[in-house]
Formats: sequence, structure tokens, C-alpha cells
Amino acid sequence: MTTSRRIQFGVFFQGVNFGTIWSSDRSGSQYDFESFRRIAQTAERGLFSAFFLGEGLRLREHFGRIHDLDVAGRPDAQTQLAALAAVTERIGLVATQNTTYNDPYDLAKRLNSLDLLSEGRAGWNVVTTDNAWTGANFRRGGYLDHADRYRRAAQFVAAAQRLWDAGADGVGTPVSVTDPLVSFEAPAPLPPSGQGRPVLFQAGDSDEGREFAASTADVIFSAHPGLEEAISFAADLRRRLPAHGRGVDELKFFPGAQFILAATDAEAREKAEWVTRAQVSPQTAIRFLEPIWGRDLSEYDAEGPFPEIDPVVDEVDGQRGSLFQGRRAVETAREWRESAAAEGLSIREFVIRRSSLRTFVGGYSTIADRIVEYVDARAVDGFNVSPYLVPEGLDDIVDGLIPELQERGVYPTEYPGSTLRENLGLPALGERAEDELAA
Repeated sequence: MTTSRRIQFGVFFQGVNFGTIWSSDRSGSQYDFESFRRIAQTAERGLFSAFFLGEGLRLREHFGRIHDLDVAGRPDAQTQLAALAAVTERIGLVATQNTTYNDPYDLAKRLNSLDLLSEGRAGWNVVTTDNAWTGANFRRGGYLDHADRYRRAAQFVAAAQRLWDAGADGVGTPVSVTDPLVSFEAPAPLPPSGQGRPVLFQAGDSDEGREFAASTADVIFSAHPGLEEAISFAADLRRRLPAHGRGVDELKFFPGAQFILAATDAEAREKAEWVTRAQVSPQTAIRFLEPIWGRDLSEYDAEGPFPEIDPVVDEVDGQRGSLFQGRRAVETAREWRESAAAEGLSIREFVIRRSSLRTFVGGYSTIADRIVEYVDARAVDGFNVSPYLVPEGLDDIVDGLIPELQERGVYPTEYPGSTLRENLGLPALGERAEDELAA
């Protein structure tokens, strides 16, 4: 099987989300190691490329109170991955780590440590932050201007790579970095792993984020799982690669997706009804609206129409979200209210409809056929799966869908190698086939 005829899976064990049904009797704990161990080992049994942990630097709040309908607190992602390295053998271990509220030397050493301990399976999802709400947890606060967040991220990643590369010349090799937003002098702390350095992931969808991914990332996560939008997204990123001296084989595309599967299409649709209504309870639906409206909406019935009142128009802290500040909130509320009214949807039905856009629902054979279409179109390299139940949410994929994909010849029957870089089909560092250069 060639990599051009192969699809892969990663698993996204989310932090902030309502997609995971934590209220179910079948759900595990977001604290207990058993939840992390079981889902990682199930993914590895299914030959998943990577296990990915989202990491938040501040507990999610709702009007000044800890959000109690979501995950509220979880162990440090790097610590979890180090523990999982001891109970897995091939699956990649990836976590979000922030370039705004970390220091390059310290984070580079911790990532290098995980890469060595896991024998070349570490990955880093590079993210930035510019809001003072998160920054309040740190001495520097929200010190970084929005315009500087990707500048610092680029300098941060370059500095980490210099430390990792210097390690190949020997531990203690001096490294001096004097960029405007990142500056230090330090010896290389550790030698490289078998894959050379941790694999870099990125998920920005703005023009800045896409350009950063084109220049730096090995893998890009996206919110574009539909076939046509996935093709368009990949084409846009591939057009950007040559300006950074990169070939089309040097960036892999993994849109996020949820899979609701069963033996037949009818059974899958029935399961999807339960899943979506369990994900979006009446309380969740109301709280979905409240950050946009900027006020308490608990007096409204989630099974009824949208509020006729307009949102609060002001600039609020980061927990409300940058898309819902000021007049943008009024525009968003008006758009949602009109859309729901036109389709005759209640608040809850609208939220369910809006939050189910990235879901594959169907029998194993049906979904396998759909995935073959993605493979044939070269739209994606894989899917980053968000299970709706933890820790059993991957069982249907591993036991039902993957055998169908293997039968169609588009899914591996064994891990191609021992490192994350090998298993993703990325070229070895410093290597690039001339005929694969982006046109």
C-alpha cells in the first residue's frame, strides 16, 4: 500500500468541549489515568497515528463561575503523555503547548525529553494566546499584543528547533538566540530522538495561522471535514508551501471529525439522535447562546424560540471569545435568530444542528465508502477523531470501520515504522524528493 492510497486516524481527547458526553453512566473520568490509558491503547490497537491532548492554561468559566457542564480541570498534558509513553509502543503522543506563556528553552527540553522517553513519538501542537484572561494566571499577564502572537510563535519554534538541532552535535553545544520576542543563551540540553525532533502540529485557520502552518508545521488540524471544503483548504495550504521552500509531502492534513457508527445506516441514525441530544442538553443549549448575548438567559426555554433581545454590546474578557465582542455579537445573534426562525428550529435544535456539522453518521460500509472518496481526492491525510464517549468512544471505529477500510486497501494493516514521523508518512528531516516539490 502506498501512502497516496492511505488514510490515517488520530484521536483528540478534548479539554474544553461539550462533544464528550461526560454525563453518561458509560463515561469515565477526565482525571483518572485509566480513561487516558484505555483510549490510547484502543487507538494503538487500531493503528492510529497519534493520541492528542488539548491543553488549557485557565479553567473555563461562565459569568465568573467555573463551567460545570464541561470538563473543569484535568492533569497536565505533558505529564499524561509521559505516563502513556510507558504503556504504549507505537502511537504518537501529542499535546497543545502555548508559545505565549512558556519559555523556549524549558518547553524545548520537556518536549525533547518526551521524544527520547517515547523513542521518537512526541508531537507539539503549537498554539498562541493574546488575551489577558488567560494571562492573569501568569506573572506577565496579557502582555503580548495580538499582532505579535504569531511573530513570537515563529521565533519560539525556530529557537526550539535550534536547540534540538544543536543536540545532534552534542549535549552542551551552545545556542544563542537574539530575536526581538525570544532571546536567550543556553547549551543544548539533550540529544535528538530517532525521529530527529518532535513533530509539529498547528491548527490556526486565519490567514496568519495558515501562513504559519505553511512555513512551520508538519501536520495541520482543521475544521474542514466536508469533502469539498477539505479539498479547498488543502489546495490553499499547498499553494503557500513553495514560498517557504517546502514540498507537498511535507504537510499533512487532519480535519477534526466525529464518527457515529453502527452495523446499518438506520441503527447509526438512531444512535446519532441519542448522541446529539445527550451532547446538547437544554442547559448546554442556553449556555451556548449566553457568551454571544453576554447575559444570563436561564429564563428562556431551550425548546422555544431565540431571545428577541439584543446582546450586550461591549468589550468583555476573553472567556466570551473574540468573535462575539461588540457589534459582532449583535450580527451573530441576528443571523442565528433569523436562521432558526426560517427553519422552525428551537434554541436546542439549532445548537444541535450547528454543532453536528463535523459528524460522519452511517453504517461501517457506508462510511468506509465515503472515506475512500477523500482518499481518491487527496483531500485529507487523516481524521482527528473526537470520541463522544470516553473511554469507549473509539471501539466502533477500531472494531467496525477500520476492518472495512483495510478491506478496501486504504488503511494500514501494521505501523509503517517506530516513530511518529515515519507513521505519518513525513519525509525524514533534511530529505525531500525533488519530484514532490509543490508546483
